[in-house]
Amino acid sequence: MTASCGAEPSALPPLQLQVNGQAQSLAGVPRAATLLHILRNDLGLNGPKYGCGLGQCGACTVHVDGVAARACVIPAHGVAGRAVTTLEGLGARGDWHPVQAAFEEAQAAQCGYCLNGMVMQAAALLTRDPQASEARIRGELSGNLCRCGTHIEILEAVQRAAVRMRAEVRS
Repeated sequence: MTASCGAEPSALPPLQLQVNGQAQSLAGVPRAATLLHILRNDLGLNGPKYGCGLGQCGACTVHVDGVAARACVIPAHGVAGRAVTTLEGLGARGDWHPVQAAFEEAQAAQCGYCLNGMVMQAAALLTRDPQASEARIRGELSGNLCRCGTHIEILEAVQRAAVRMRAEVRS
């Protein structure tokens, strides 16, 4: 697969990525290419969104080795050989991740633009700390912008997911 970032292919070796559990090899990826561009343009993964391009809104959030990260500011070559998970790799209909299921149940999406970032940020938090308090959840999500006003539903969804994830840890 050849990168479509608009630049001439370089003499760089193919970029080796692990995305959603699958090995990817991309030839001709320019040094300036961001992870977001590779995910969306070359791999067709539309969960992460382009929002601000500055890593400030959270719409592009993915997990890199299980840690929430802003894909719009990460050089694609900076994640070579690391595990990248997008919203598509978190879970799928019928096999949702607890955070995805809780967002659906709480009807926590309106326009859906911030949804990727909110879900991915919450999933990373609850994986690290399924006991996260409301204050911790609010703090963790404070860097994710939502203009639709579904903050109450989003908070409810994350708290529901936390309950589920705590129950899974006990089982």
